Amino acid sequence: MPAFDLPALYAHYLAAHGQVSTDSRQPQPGTLFFALNGPSFRGADFAPQALEKGALVAVVDNAGLAATDARYFFAPDALAALQALAAHHRRQFAGPVLAVSGSNGKTTTKELLTAVLAKKFRVLATLGNLNNHIGVPLTLLRLRLAEHNFAVVEMGANHRGEIAAYCQWAAPTHGLLTNIGKAHLEGFGGAAGVALGKGELFDYLGAHGGLAFVNTLDAQVVARAAAVAQRRTYPGPADDYPATLLAADPALALRLGATGPDVAVHITGDYNFPNLAAAAAVGKFFGVPTGDVAAALAAYNPQNNRSQRLRTARGNELILDAYNANPSSMAAALRSFAQRSAAAGQGQVAILGDMFELGPEAEAEHRALGELLARLALPEVVLVGPEMARAHAVAGPGARHFATKAEAAAWLAAAPLAGRQVLIKGSRGMALETLVELL
Repeated sequence: MPAFDLPALYAHYLAAHGQVSTDSRQPQPGTLFFALNGPSFRGADFAPQALEKGALVAVVDNAGLAATDARYFFAPDALAALQALAAHHRRQFAGPVLAVSGSNGKTTTKELLTAVLAKKFRVLATLGNLNNHIGVPLTLLRLRLAEHNFAVVEMGANHRGEIAAYCQWAAPTHGLLTNIGKAHLEGFGGAAGVALGKGELFDYLGAHGGLAFVNTLDAQVVARAAAVAQRRTYPGPADDYPATLLAADPALALRLGATGPDVAVHITGDYNFPNLAAAAAVGKFFGVPTGDVAAALAAYNPQNNRSQRLRTARGNELILDAYNANPSSMAAALRSFAQRSAAAGQGQVAILGDMFELGPEAEAEHRALGELLARLALPEVVLVGPEMARAHAVAGPGARHFATKAEAAAWLAAAPLAGRQVLIKGSRGMALETLVELL
């Protein structure tokens, strides 16, 4: 049992009609406010401000403050209270809970799944990429028992044990790993640690009678799925839910099932084919009519710097995939980009930023990226960031390097690109989307 009165806290949550806030600057009237601590501040210091702005109750870890006003609820650890409340509320929900994780494509797959499942169900899904130790509980607390009958919960992680913890709160009945690749190597302690960490989702499903959707194109996902007795596979021809990639340039087209229908979508990059196939497989498993699955996929438009296709006034065709990057996603994006056919006179330019969170593997992985660039022989490559100097050393004659984004921006302003196909990709901290206005 938690070291606070969980039933009383749940009563406050119900009185707030499920409205939860963790930001004292913008609490909604009538919220239940959790005063979470940060690396350089104590949340309880901002609890009075939250009450002044309309919060009904503030959960604080300051017993002295809690004794001054009945509107304060004392918990020794406000974050642990948030997580315990979320777990308790999820247990009141009777519908399926589908957890989505993986090294790449989690958010895109979650959005595709939500679009497909919404054709039949009233779906609660993770907003954006709120997929961490705070975002997962906040997602669960957005469940409305009288409104929703399906939940899709995205789970991100950068070290071992995180997904196992999220599963204890979310209690998923079904799960999907998009893939297992080289992401967050520093936190996971290498590629083997990534497989173990991501596999915690399947470990939970196996131990609790859940069902796993298995991407058979990824051997590591298949291996980790051995822990789950109940499995449904995609997208191979002999799988439960086959799908076929028909085209990838300039956007994807795929065939659902063995005989169709065929669907043209707005997503680019053949690396997104398994994400589309996953959404189709899950939809079919849960009884969404095939025509509705196809319609949902065809209508989906990627946002938030994820595989977005943009055309600029200068005639550039952009693939903006700058939300994040790791060795696996970078290689997949570059191979797909290199395979695209260019119109006459329309050269290709790849603008690539540093890959973060690689720890001791950073030097080797950036060098390996440079070697891949040399093999692909793209006409022009712009490498941005100090780590990309290692890639530049072996990337071949078409590559130039800028130590900072400001230097790259100055070059783009002085030598504007026009009539090009441009791939923009880098880790979130590089924020390469800010270069779009120069293109």
